[in-house]
Amino acid sequence: MQKILIIGATSAMAEAVARRYAARKANVYLLARNAGRLATIAADLEIRGAASVHTATFDANDRSSYEELLDAAHRALGSFDIVLLAHGSYGDQKTSEASAEEAVHEFQVNTLSTVALLTILANRMERQGSGTLALISSVAGDRGRPSNYVYGSSKAAVSTFSEGLRARLHKKGVHVLTIKPGMVDTPMTEGLDLPQLLVANPEAVAADIVRAVDSKVDVLYTPWYWRYVMWVIIHMPRAVFKKLNL
Repeated sequence: MQKILIIGATSAMAEAVARRYAARKANVYLLARNAGRLATIAADLEIRGAASVHTATFDANDRSSYEELLDAAHRALGSFDIVLLAHGSYGDQKTSEASAEEAVHEFQVNTLSTVALLTILANRMERQGSGTLALISSVAGDRGRPSNYVYGSSKAAVSTFSEGLRARLHKKGVHVLTIKPGMVDTPMTEGLDLPQLLVANPEAVAADIVRAVDSKVDVLYTPWYWRYVMWVIIHMPRAVFKKLNL
Protein backbone atom coordinates (compact mmCIF):
# COMPACT_ATOMS: atom_id res chain seq x y z
CA MET A 1 0.00 0.00 0.00
CA GLN A 2 1.29 3.45 -0.91
CA LYS A 3 2.26 5.89 1.79
CA ILE A 4 1.24 9.44 0.92
CA LEU A 5 2.07 12.73 2.67
CA ILE A 6 0.08 15.77 1.54
CA ILE A 7 1.06 19.24 2.77
CA GLY A 8 -1.63 21.85 2.29
CA ALA A 9 -4.19 19.06 2.23
CA THR A 10 -7.28 21.27 2.52
CA SER A 11 -6.72 22.92 -0.87
CA ALA A 12 -9.26 21.80 -3.46
CA MET A 13 -6.65 20.17 -5.71
CA ALA A 14 -4.93 18.38 -2.82
CA GLU A 15 -8.21 17.09 -1.45
CA ALA A 16 -9.16 15.72 -4.87
CA VAL A 17 -5.76 14.00 -5.13
CA ALA A 18 -6.19 12.51 -1.65
CA ARG A 19 -9.55 11.02 -2.64
CA ARG A 20 -7.91 9.21 -5.55
CA TYR A 21 -5.24 7.70 -3.32
CA ALA A 22 -7.85 6.74 -0.73
CA ALA A 23 -9.62 4.74 -3.43
CA ARG A 24 -6.31 2.88 -3.91
CA LYS A 25 -6.37 2.02 -0.18
CA ALA A 26 -3.29 4.10 0.52
CA ASN A 27 -2.03 5.23 3.91
CA VAL A 28 -2.45 9.00 3.98
CA TYR A 29 -1.00 11.70 6.22
CA LEU A 30 -2.49 15.19 5.89
CA LEU A 31 -0.98 18.50 6.98
CA ALA A 32 -2.90 21.77 6.78
CA ARG A 33 -3.77 24.86 8.78
CA ASN A 34 -7.48 24.26 9.42
CA ALA A 35 -7.99 21.42 11.94
CA GLY A 36 -11.75 21.30 11.38
CA ARG A 37 -11.43 20.87 7.62
CA LEU A 38 -8.71 18.28 8.13
CA ALA A 39 -11.02 16.21 10.32
CA THR A 40 -13.80 16.39 7.74
CA ILE A 41 -11.49 15.37 4.89
CA ALA A 42 -9.99 12.54 6.95
CA ALA A 43 -13.41 11.08 7.71
CA ASP A 44 -14.31 11.22 4.02
CA LEU A 45 -11.06 9.48 3.00
CA GLU A 46 -11.69 6.66 5.44
CA ILE A 47 -15.13 6.11 3.93
CA ARG A 48 -13.54 6.08 0.46
CA GLY A 49 -11.22 3.23 1.44
CA ALA A 50 -7.97 4.70 2.78
CA ALA A 51 -6.04 2.11 4.81
CA SER A 52 -5.23 4.78 7.39
CA VAL A 53 -5.54 8.55 7.70
CA HIS A 54 -3.48 10.74 10.04
CA THR A 55 -3.69 14.51 10.35
CA ALA A 56 -1.75 17.35 11.96
CA THR A 57 -2.02 21.12 11.79
CA PHE A 58 0.62 22.96 9.81
CA ASP A 59 1.52 26.66 9.62
CA ALA A 60 3.65 27.51 6.60
CA ASN A 61 4.95 30.60 8.41
CA ASP A 62 6.41 28.55 11.29
CA ARG A 63 9.53 27.02 9.77
CA SER A 64 10.76 25.93 13.20
CA SER A 65 7.95 23.33 13.28
CA TYR A 66 8.79 21.59 9.98
CA GLU A 67 11.26 19.00 11.25
CA GLU A 68 9.01 17.90 14.10
CA LEU A 69 5.95 17.65 11.84
CA LEU A 70 7.82 15.61 9.24
CA ASP A 71 9.28 13.37 11.95
CA ALA A 72 5.76 12.61 13.18
CA ALA A 73 4.54 11.92 9.63
CA HIS A 74 7.48 9.60 8.99
CA ARG A 75 6.87 7.69 12.21
CA ALA A 76 3.22 7.20 11.30
CA LEU A 77 3.84 6.10 7.71
CA GLY A 78 7.24 4.43 8.04
CA SER A 79 8.43 5.97 4.77
CA PHE A 80 7.25 8.39 2.09
CA ASP A 81 6.28 6.93 -1.29
CA ILE A 82 4.71 10.19 -2.49
CA VAL A 83 4.86 13.67 -1.01
CA LEU A 84 2.64 16.40 -2.47
CA LEU A 85 3.30 20.03 -1.54
CA ALA A 86 0.09 21.90 -2.27
CA HIS A 87 0.02 24.82 0.17
CA GLY A 88 0.18 28.38 -1.09
CA SER A 89 -1.40 31.81 -1.36
CA TYR A 90 -2.77 33.81 -4.26
CA GLY A 91 -2.51 37.31 -2.86
CA ASP A 92 -4.01 40.41 -4.40
CA GLN A 93 -1.60 41.87 -6.95
CA LYS A 94 -2.59 45.50 -6.29
CA THR A 95 -2.13 45.04 -2.54
CA SER A 96 1.32 43.57 -3.10
CA GLU A 97 2.24 46.45 -5.41
CA ALA A 98 1.32 48.94 -2.68
CA SER A 99 2.91 47.10 0.25
CA ALA A 100 6.42 45.68 0.46
CA GLU A 101 5.30 43.65 3.47
CA GLU A 102 2.52 41.98 1.47
CA ALA A 103 4.84 41.26 -1.47
CA VAL A 104 7.38 39.62 0.83
CA HIS A 105 4.60 37.65 2.54
CA GLU A 106 3.68 36.09 -0.82
CA PHE A 107 7.24 34.87 -1.16
CA GLN A 108 7.27 33.57 2.40
CA VAL A 109 4.18 31.41 1.87
CA ASN A 110 4.73 30.36 -1.75
CA THR A 111 8.52 30.21 -2.04
CA LEU A 112 10.51 30.18 1.19
CA SER A 113 8.30 27.66 2.98
CA THR A 114 8.33 25.41 -0.09
CA VAL A 115 12.10 25.62 -0.47
CA ALA A 116 12.57 24.79 3.22
CA LEU A 117 10.21 21.81 3.09
CA LEU A 118 11.71 20.50 -0.15
CA THR A 119 15.21 20.72 1.29
CA ILE A 120 14.27 18.71 4.39
CA LEU A 121 12.22 16.19 2.42
CA ALA A 122 14.86 15.80 -0.31
CA ASN A 123 17.49 14.82 2.24
CA ARG A 124 15.16 12.30 3.89
CA MET A 125 14.09 10.75 0.60
CA GLU A 126 17.65 10.68 -0.70
CA ARG A 127 18.57 8.54 2.30
CA GLN A 128 15.48 6.43 1.60
CA GLY A 129 16.56 6.02 -2.04
CA SER A 130 13.06 6.07 -3.51
CA GLY A 131 9.80 8.00 -3.79
CA THR A 132 8.28 10.98 -5.55
CA LEU A 133 8.34 14.62 -4.48
CA ALA A 134 5.50 16.46 -6.25
CA LEU A 135 4.95 20.18 -5.83
CA ILE A 136 2.35 22.56 -7.15
CA SER A 137 3.86 25.55 -8.90
CA SER A 138 1.89 27.51 -11.54
CA VAL A 139 1.83 28.50 -15.19
CA ALA A 140 2.05 32.04 -13.79
CA GLY A 141 5.73 31.41 -13.14
CA ASP A 142 6.57 30.98 -16.82
CA ARG A 143 6.63 34.71 -17.54
CA GLY A 144 6.13 37.82 -15.42
CA ARG A 145 2.78 39.31 -16.38
CA PRO A 146 1.46 42.62 -15.01
CA SER A 147 -1.73 41.01 -13.73
CA ASN A 148 0.03 38.67 -11.25
CA TYR A 149 3.80 39.11 -11.34
CA VAL A 150 4.23 38.92 -7.56
CA TYR A 151 2.50 35.54 -7.36
CA GLY A 152 4.05 34.45 -10.64
CA SER A 153 7.61 35.25 -9.62
CA SER A 154 7.15 33.46 -6.30
CA LYS A 155 6.17 30.37 -8.28
CA ALA A 156 8.94 30.85 -10.84
CA ALA A 157 11.47 30.49 -8.04
CA VAL A 158 9.81 27.25 -6.95
CA SER A 159 9.87 25.87 -10.50
CA THR A 160 13.57 26.67 -10.92
CA PHE A 161 14.42 25.19 -7.52
CA SER A 162 12.53 22.00 -8.33
CA GLU A 163 14.31 21.65 -11.68
CA GLY A 164 17.69 21.64 -10.00
CA LEU A 165 16.43 19.33 -7.28
CA ARG A 166 15.10 16.91 -9.90
CA ALA A 167 18.52 16.64 -11.55
CA ARG A 168 20.20 16.16 -8.16
CA LEU A 169 17.82 13.44 -6.93
CA HIS A 170 17.47 11.57 -10.23
CA LYS A 171 20.69 9.71 -9.51
CA LYS A 172 19.42 8.79 -6.05
CA GLY A 173 16.20 7.08 -7.14
CA VAL A 174 13.91 9.96 -6.14
CA HIS A 175 11.64 11.61 -8.70
CA VAL A 176 10.63 15.28 -8.59
CA LEU A 177 7.43 16.37 -10.35
CA THR A 178 6.69 20.06 -10.96
CA ILE A 179 2.96 20.66 -11.41
CA LYS A 180 1.90 23.79 -13.30
CA PRO A 181 -1.87 24.23 -13.15
CA GLY A 182 -3.59 26.94 -15.08
CA MET A 183 -6.82 28.47 -13.80
CA VAL A 184 -8.64 26.05 -11.49
CA ASP A 185 -12.04 26.46 -9.85
CA THR A 186 -10.98 26.60 -6.19
CA PRO A 187 -11.69 28.85 -3.18
CA MET A 188 -8.33 30.54 -3.94
CA THR A 189 -9.64 31.81 -7.29
CA GLU A 190 -13.19 32.55 -6.12
CA GLY A 191 -14.26 36.06 -7.08
CA LEU A 192 -11.55 36.53 -9.69
CA ASP A 193 -12.54 37.65 -13.18
CA LEU A 194 -11.42 34.55 -15.09
CA PRO A 195 -12.30 33.35 -18.61
CA GLN A 196 -14.58 30.42 -17.83
CA LEU A 197 -13.53 28.43 -20.89
CA LEU A 198 -10.03 28.12 -19.41
CA VAL A 199 -11.07 27.30 -15.82
CA ALA A 200 -10.57 23.64 -14.92
CA ASN A 201 -12.28 21.40 -12.39
CA PRO A 202 -10.09 20.29 -9.43
CA GLU A 203 -11.05 16.64 -10.04
CA ALA A 204 -9.70 16.77 -13.59
CA VAL A 205 -6.48 18.35 -12.37
CA ALA A 206 -6.17 15.69 -9.66
CA ALA A 207 -6.52 12.94 -12.26
CA ASP A 208 -3.70 14.54 -14.27
CA ILE A 209 -1.49 14.77 -11.16
CA VAL A 210 -1.95 11.12 -10.20
CA ARG A 211 -1.24 9.98 -13.77
CA ALA A 212 1.89 12.16 -13.86
CA VAL A 213 3.14 10.67 -10.58
CA ASP A 214 2.51 7.14 -11.89
CA SER A 215 4.31 7.90 -15.16
CA LYS A 216 7.18 9.84 -13.53
CA VAL A 217 6.55 12.94 -15.63
CA ASP A 218 9.00 15.77 -14.93
CA VAL A 219 6.77 18.81 -15.58
CA LEU A 220 2.99 18.66 -15.80
CA TYR A 221 0.90 21.42 -17.38
CA THR A 222 -2.71 20.87 -16.37
CA PRO A 223 -5.07 20.98 -18.15
CA TRP A 224 -2.90 19.99 -21.13
CA TYR A 225 -3.64 23.04 -23.24
CA TRP A 226 -1.77 25.35 -20.86
CA ARG A 227 1.52 24.06 -22.25
CA TYR A 228 0.58 25.65 -25.60
CA VAL A 229 -0.99 28.79 -24.11
CA MET A 230 2.21 29.46 -22.16
CA TRP A 231 4.40 28.65 -25.18
CA VAL A 232 2.73 31.54 -27.00
CA ILE A 233 3.11 33.86 -23.98
CA ILE A 234 6.75 32.89 -23.39
CA HIS A 235 7.74 33.48 -27.02
CA MET A 236 5.82 36.72 -27.48
CA PRO A 237 8.22 39.57 -28.37
CA ARG A 238 8.86 41.94 -25.46
CA ALA A 239 7.74 44.96 -27.47
CA VAL A 240 4.33 43.33 -27.97
CA PHE A 241 4.15 41.81 -24.51
CA LYS A 242 4.61 45.15 -22.74
CA LYS A 243 1.59 46.61 -24.53
CA LEU A 244 -0.79 43.81 -23.50
CA ASN A 245 -2.58 43.60 -20.17
CA LEU A 246 -2.09 39.87 -19.60
